[in-house]
This record gives sequence, C-alpha cells and structure tokens, in this order.
Amino acid sequence: MDWLTADFLAAELRQRREEGCPVADLEARLTQLQAQGAVPARALLQLWEEATARTPAPDFPYDEPSDLATIRERRPPGPRRLRGPVSDLEDRLYGAWLGRAAGCLLGKPVEGWSRDRIRKVLEHAGAYPLTDYFPWVDNPPPDADYRQRPRNWFRGFITHMVRDDDMDYPLIGLKVLETVGPDFTSQDIAQAWLTSLPYQLVYTAERVAYRNLVNGLEPPATATYRNPYREWIGAQIRADIWGWINPGWPERAAEMAYRDARVSHVKNGLYGAMFVAAMLSAAFVTRDPHEIVAIGLSEIPATSRLAEAVRQVVRWCAEDRDWQRTTDRILAAYGHYHWVHTINNAALIVMGFLYAEGELEPAITRTVMGGFDTDCTGATVGSLIGVLRGARGLPAKWVGPLNDRLESIVVGMTDNRFSDLARRTAVFARAALA
Repeated sequence: MDWLTADFLAAELRQRREEGCPVADLEARLTQLQAQGAVPARALLQLWEEATARTPAPDFPYDEPSDLATIRERRPPGPRRLRGPVSDLEDRLYGAWLGRAAGCLLGKPVEGWSRDRIRKVLEHAGAYPLTDYFPWVDNPPPDADYRQRPRNWFRGFITHMVRDDDMDYPLIGLKVLETVGPDFTSQDIAQAWLTSLPYQLVYTAERVAYRNLVNGLEPPATATYRNPYREWIGAQIRADIWGWINPGWPERAAEMAYRDARVSHVKNGLYGAMFVAAMLSAAFVTRDPHEIVAIGLSEIPATSRLAEAVRQVVRWCAEDRDWQRTTDRILAAYGHYHWVHTINNAALIVMGFLYAEGELEPAITRTVMGGFDTDCTGATVGSLIGVLRGARGLPAKWVGPLNDRLESIVVGMTDNRFSDLARRTAVFARAALA
C-alpha cells in the first residue's frame, strides 16, 4: 500500500465531498488519527474503502455524468456546427500556438501562487499591473520569492518557449493525429503517453492514470482507479489541439477532447476539456467572445458545477466592467477548490477572455494575476486570442521573444518551430472544413 498516504486519502475525501458525497465523518476520523501520530496503513485503507463506497447525497443539486451519451443529453441546445467562412486558417493556427505559449510562459514564474502573493512581488518590482513578462527581482519579498525559477522564464532573458506540460500535450495530440488519424481512441492517447512522455514529467491525474496504464488498466478505468485528481485541470490543458483542428465544428472538437480526457478524468474534468475545445472551434467562425463562451457551454451538461460557474462569471462580467471586482467574486465563490482544479481555473479563463476585447495582453495578464494554475490559464486564454487574431495580429512584445521555437520532452518532437507546427496542424483543420 505504498500508494496510500494520509495526504492522498485527504485528497480523495475532498474529491468525494465536492462530488456531493457525505464524507464529513470520514474526514473527522482521519483528523483524529493524524492527531495521534502516524496513521496505520490498515486504518488508511479502511477509510479509503469507505470513501469509495459513498455516493452523492439525494439532495446534491447537480447531475454530472461521465459517459458521452448522457453528457449530450444534459447539454443545452447549440450550433453543433457553424457554417461561416474561416479565413487565414494557417496564420490563425500559428497565432493559437504562439498565444498559448506566451500565456503559458507568462504564468510559469508564479504557478500555484495566490493573487495577493503575485501582487506583492509585482508591486515590489514596480510592475503592477502586469504589462509584460514577469521581471527578474534580485531582492523579492521573502514570501514572494521566485528566484528559484530559471532566468529564461523572465523578461529580458527569454530566448524561446521552454518545456512545459501545457505545451507537451498539444504536441502529443498532433503526434497521435499524424500516426493514427482523427479516429483515434482513448487507448491511442494512452499509448502515446507511454511511448512519448516520461512518467516523472506528467502530474496529478495524468501521473495516476499513467501508473494505472502500466499496471494493466485501460481507459476509462485509468481515470477512476485510485485517482483523487480526476476533476483537476489536466484534461483541460490537453484540449486545445482538438479545437484547433475542428474550425467551426464545436461538437466534433468536444467529442475528440472527451476521447482524450477520459484517459484520466471524469465529470467536470471531462467538461473542462470539452468546453475549451468547443470554444476554440467556435473562435474560428465568430469573434464575439460571449457567443464563443455560450457555444462552449452548449457542449457540456447544463446541470454541472462547471456550467453553473461559467454562467455566473458571464453574469458578473456583464454587471461590472471592473475585472478586479469580478476576480474578487471568483476567488470568493470558487477559491475553496484546489488551485489545480478545473472549475476555479476555468472561471478565471472566462473572466480574462470576456474582459480582453480580443486583445492578447489584457487577456493573459489579467487571467494570470488572478492566481491558481497560472501557466495553464494563461495558455488557454492566450490560445483563444491567438485563434481570433492570428499570428500577424499578436504583439511583437509577447511573441517576438519566443523566436518561433518550442522546446519539449515529447519523444521525437523535442525541438520545434511554431510555424511548422501550424502548417502541420492546418492539414487536419482543412480536412475538417472539407
């Protein structure tokens, strides 16, 4: 039982509670055991087994299926395919890759930080609010010190897009498309992980699913077996490629994202991926951010916590043009989720996107300054703006330092040119349009 620790059990209890299961008694028992010292393995396993037997309470107000057929039954009406023209396809895909990279790199120095901690280091550097990449600070506040991060993540030292899992996954998706094609299965995604991604460089739900694959499980069991991170953000960060290759076809984009996500995620973990893929697909045809968000919502269950949170953020943005106050509301309403969860991070993405008015800088900076999983949220909103504006419409201040180069640990794709990736992605996008 080396896999089972008190922290791992606590994460599972928290996940069960968020899914609507009554586990307060189990959490209290764990707290009591921890107060007595090291918790015996047998006691941890007993609590784990009791937790996994719990089901959502009858009065839980959400209906959150994980099978595609029921997800589609619970989704609102939507334009499953848009018929408008798609112009400048390759340039917009180039912009998507670049925008994703710029937002990701912006968020890397403060990944996992709170908004207050981010603001403290920026004010100390005279750089609040953000208008550029994070500055290097020689004498930061003690509780806002990011000097342990590599210098090439910071303004003035950037030479290319450094390796990040948020950028590895679009490469994995492209690799699957080029080897298997658009009719790939969840097992094809899993096999690509095993052959192309080092185990120590995947995290949370993906690492658990990877371990399950090695131990002989297959999707979707890999997502649920001993995986307390199954509603976290990992599948959402893997979704972009499926939106990119389905311009104007949000239903197909969401379905591909589902096939990918079910290797490691359930419920809102699935919905986050489907929501993002559908938004990116829609952004090729409509430039109205509110319509794009609505189309994203049309591919996930209206009865889910994620859909409720997104609808709430849309209302807040409409009521108040102050992005800071809306960020306050998001943190107050959804800050109880772990900083790597899907729901709180998706809320910040929607906020940054709706207030940005189609511009990259306010989209990525306001989203990242909200905290949580900053490289992930910056990447997603940067990708959305990149699709809207194309590479030619992105500011040189943000994409110039990348020098058209992406570093990765994906086997066979360790050194890439964004322009080449856009060309290769366009092959599949054109096929979808045809």
